[in-house]
This record gives sequence, structure tokens and C-alpha cells, in this order.
Amino acid sequence: MNIIRFVKDWTLPIAMIAGALSYVVYINIPCLAPTKAFAGSAVAVVQPVLIFCMLFLTFCKIHPRDLRPCRWHLWLLLIQALMFVLPALWLIAFPDTAWRVVIEGGMICMICPTATASAVVAGKLGGNGATLTAYIIAVNMLTAVLAPLVLPMAHPHEGLSFLPAFVTILRKVFPMLICPLLLAWLVRFTMPGLHAKVLRCKDLAFYIWSVSLALAIAVTARSIHYNEGGNLWDEVGLAAVSLACCAFQFAAGRRIGRHYGEPISAGQALGQKNTVFIIWLGYTFLDPITSVAGGFYSVWHNTVNSYQLYLKRKAQQHEA
Repeated sequence: MNIIRFVKDWTLPIAMIAGALSYVVYINIPCLAPTKAFAGSAVAVVQPVLIFCMLFLTFCKIHPRDLRPCRWHLWLLLIQALMFVLPALWLIAFPDTAWRVVIEGGMICMICPTATASAVVAGKLGGNGATLTAYIIAVNMLTAVLAPLVLPMAHPHEGLSFLPAFVTILRKVFPMLICPLLLAWLVRFTMPGLHAKVLRCKDLAFYIWSVSLALAIAVTARSIHYNEGGNLWDEVGLAAVSLACCAFQFAAGRRIGRHYGEPISAGQALGQKNTVFIIWLGYTFLDPITSVAGGFYSVWHNTVNSYQLYLKRKAQQHEA
């Protein structure tokens, strides 16, 4: 029982360590080398399925009328937009700056949409999953418009323009967000018996996310591993800028949210990111080494989440 309690209490750190160790062990077993292509394809299928199931379970708890805009949404969207556009203007004005890779890494850490799992974490921390879900939808719309508008100017690519970049990002983020939401509402209004059973699965979404997190950390380790031949100082700079972005966004989100009575939801909305999207954005639109920023950010924001859950658990034990 003590082991089970330990696993429940420290699910996130265990998932992070398991994901990193799994990748390290896997790539160092020579006989598994022929399976690498299959493993990559399998993860590309399994991870979206897990996220879809997690979101479906989470969205079943949210009534459509609860998805309403809040004032703190506007402040957070403004922060993400400004902290993305201002560095881009600097790169446009000074394209040969020596800090280009680090600046681009910081840019994608700021514009990246909120992690879909943030509603699960916010729920565990006592936050409002409905207002957070509304922000997830809003920030994905912002990213889908602003990223393809700005990135081709900040980091020019031949043949890359707004429309194809917009469609590429839209195809990446919206199916995994909108489809489970619509399915959850369909179940809510047409299959009340099934909906009631889903609601009884209290922590299932959290544990599905922990498995997805382990896979995400494995993808993170792969990203860092494949970029190990890059400039060491660029990687150090990306680690530092991703840490700074993570700390700033959690702090700013909680500070703004506190004014509107939702520090937990606003903190998760701004601080917890879809880090796989950061990695993809770096590989697709920028210098591939910038994807390392997403890998490091994954470590930072999950460390923050683990600490927050520890404090929440400690407070509950004290109250008991």
C-alpha cells in the first residue's frame, strides 16, 4: 500500500524519469535499432490517442455554457502576443544577431498554446477547468493566426508564406482540441447514462496524462539527443531562456489571475505549454536546434507542476 501511495503522490516525477530512462535504454540496445522507425510511428499514433481520451474525459465534466471568456483571458493573450512579436521585430531589424537561435527559442516558448493537459492539472490543484479550457481554445486561435504571420518574416524560408503555414498549424492543433470537445458534448446530451459513468472516472484523465507525459519526455530526450551536435552555448542559452520564460509565465499568470479570483487556472493557462508543439514549431519553421527549447521547457513546467501538486497534497494532509 505504501508503494501504491508513493506512486500516486509522485506520478509526474515518476513519469518524467520513466520517459527519459526508457529512451536512453532503448537507443543503447543495438538489437532494437531496426525498430526505431516503427517506434517513432507508434508514438506518433499512441500519443494523440491518449491525449484525445484524456481531453474527452476532461471535457465531459464541462458544460458548454461554462466556456465563457474572462477578462484575464485578454491579459494573457496580450502577454503572449507581445512577448512573441517584440523579439520578432528585433530579428527583422537585426537579422545577423549572434543571439538569433536563443531569441527564436524564447519566441516559440511564449507563443506556444497552453497544454491540453493543463485542465487536468488545474482540476487537481483546485482550479476552474472550464475557464481554462476556454483559454486553450482562444490561445490556439491566436497561435494559428500570429505564428504563420510573424515567423516567415522573422526567419525567412523560401516558399513559406502565411496561408500554407496557417493551414499547417491549424491541422496540427485543432483536430485534437475540437473533436474530443464535440464528442464530449454529444455524449452529454444524447447518452446521459454513459456520461454519468464517465464522470465517475475521477482520476483516470490524470493517469492517462501521466502515460502521455512519459512519451512526451521520451520525445523531448530524442529532440535533445538529435541536436547534441549543435553549438553548446546555443543549447545552454535555450535552456536558460526556456527556464526564464517558464518562470515568468507561471508568475505572471498567477499574478493576473489573482486579481480575478483564478490564480491557479490563469497560472496553468500561461505557464503550462504544449511542449511537443514547441518542438514541432522549431523543426518546421526555424533552425531545428530551437526545438531544444521545447524539450527543456517540458522539464521546467512539469517540475513546477510536481511541486504545486506536492504543496496541494501537503496542505490537504495538514487539514486532515
